Amino acid sequence: MLRRTHTCGELRESHVGQTVRLNGWVNGYRGHGTGLVFVDLRDRYGLTQVVFDGEDLPKDVLETADHLRNEDVVAIEGKVRIRVGGENPKLSTGKVEIVVSKLEVLNKTANPPILPDDGPSGGKMANEELRLTHRYIDLRRPRAQQILGVRHKVYQTTRRYFDENGFLEVETPILYKSTPEGAREFLVPNRHVPGSWYALPQSPQLFKQILMVAGCDRYMQICRCFRDEDPRADRQAEFTQIDLEMSFVRRDHVMEMMEGFVRRLWKEIAGVDVPPMQRMTYREAMERFGIDRPDTRYGLEIKDISDIAAKTDVGFFKDVLAKGQDRPKFSAHRGVVKAIRVPGGAEKLTRKMTDGYNEFARSFGAGGVAVVKVNAQGAFETGIAKFLESVKADLFAALGLQPGDTVLFVSDLYSVATKALGELRQRVARDIGVVPKPGAEGGPWNFLWVIDFPMFERDKESGRWVAMHHPFTSPNDDQLEAFVKADVNDEDTIAQIVSAGYDIVLNGQEIAGGSVRIHDQKVQSKVFQLLGLSPESAKEKFSFLLEALQFGAPPHAGIAFGLDRLIMNFVGTDNIRDVIAFPKTQTGQDLMTKAPSRVTDEQLKELYVKSTANL
Repeated sequence: MLRRTHTCGELRESHVGQTVRLNGWVNGYRGHGTGLVFVDLRDRYGLTQVVFDGEDLPKDVLETADHLRNEDVVAIEGKVRIRVGGENPKLSTGKVEIVVSKLEVLNKTANPPILPDDGPSGGKMANEELRLTHRYIDLRRPRAQQILGVRHKVYQTTRRYFDENGFLEVETPILYKSTPEGAREFLVPNRHVPGSWYALPQSPQLFKQILMVAGCDRYMQICRCFRDEDPRADRQAEFTQIDLEMSFVRRDHVMEMMEGFVRRLWKEIAGVDVPPMQRMTYREAMERFGIDRPDTRYGLEIKDISDIAAKTDVGFFKDVLAKGQDRPKFSAHRGVVKAIRVPGGAEKLTRKMTDGYNEFARSFGAGGVAVVKVNAQGAFETGIAKFLESVKADLFAALGLQPGDTVLFVSDLYSVATKALGELRQRVARDIGVVPKPGAEGGPWNFLWVIDFPMFERDKESGRWVAMHHPFTSPNDDQLEAFVKADVNDEDTIAQIVSAGYDIVLNGQEIAGGSVRIHDQKVQSKVFQLLGLSPESAKEKFSFLLEALQFGAPPHAGIAFGLDRLIMNFVGTDNIRDVIAFPKTQTGQDLMTKAPSRVTDEQLKELYVKSTANL
């Protein structure tokens, strides 16, 4: 084989006159019928034009070149010269070409079901299902290769940064104990102990805490995690996270270390200087944006106008405000009226859009959306306008209204109204075009620490208390007294307990989440009690952790970054499948390998498993 001396993205004017060898795939072919054949040769580094000139080549070499087709794998040798037909400014190698003297066909291709085009510049890209079925061809696309390169750089930068800061990279088990308190798990039968099962880890959470008890002090791992949940555009059942834990620290120590990591990562990968990251409490985020991962690149902030609404004669306002007024201010069961001002909405939002907002809000449990427009003269129009005249001045002042604006109102229980408007805010932002493009082409990079999360929340289906982060998160230092006194039936007290959890949010997307962990066995047992786990059940599921906490567990805290989401931001895509070499579809299928697939009865019998599916 003609072993390459250079890559297809390497040659420049400084190489003119040199004899070189390239290996790669035929990306394009142009035969002019005049004894000249032009081929664009491609590898993951770029493209180079090579020329087969019949005047200087044996007849059989020219004939072979004349029968080359896209995706044939070839090796060539030739001399570099200035490109005769003029420079191609779209290519890094566009000033030069190679006049071929030797050609070796390493592998002829069958007729490719797809071509590795990147879209508009290379032709119409095949649909995603076809590309994932033939992923080995799809990954040849320059864009796909570029994404894999970015992913590689993130791995290397991550390892360098944490190595410099004293972290040990430790692998934790993939076959793990089932602890079904969080997301649905993937289960693996064990043939050695009939009826027993492993689970694939949702995260290495308990193992990294055990490592802290074991004295490892600082741990990191780039690890695979598994959750048997429905995939989404930004989530896969099998994903990668950067997992970290530190001993003898409190919240601010972890946040300082991770902020340094974010700064290093964005500087080395995106060339961006990240300023000090703002901090926002969970409560402020929910009050202003209706969501705990707010996109702060645009306004459309939510305002609680309950006091103003109480002065009106709007019947559904009054009905809602009569509910739960004896409950704490942020109780899920307290009635509120909230609003969003949409600047210029009178012109930007059509009747069809605002009618659609009603159904949208109802999908989150709200009764609907009341809409009022402010005309050019500053008067209220449409909807409940006539009932608001008495509080017009108050609304203008509270919402900062201007002629041409639209106001969207939701009245409901606090939890419902906040959720509905938080989701509606994002939809309105897309409708009026104020959301920048994601990642590299969009700006700015708005980083935010969200802190002081509630420790517990009610599960809608079971009605039980569940941990908002996870059940190993510690209450904030100033919350310990309230936590110790909390009773499982004292809903308002439990709902107000603040945890030492913290998330990093980037442009409305959570890219990392962590917390100070519980290192006191008594505190951990109390958490399990409030979550409805009996001492026997807690011992069965977590005995190794509870025991470890009795034997000198240091104060510790940690965090995990969603690596796939980091890459999505760096390369500017909102589809997680773009950044994973071999992703699953929305239904969890690998179209290339046809996984998941059926297995034989003999295999199942060996595992002491029987299928109940109708096959």
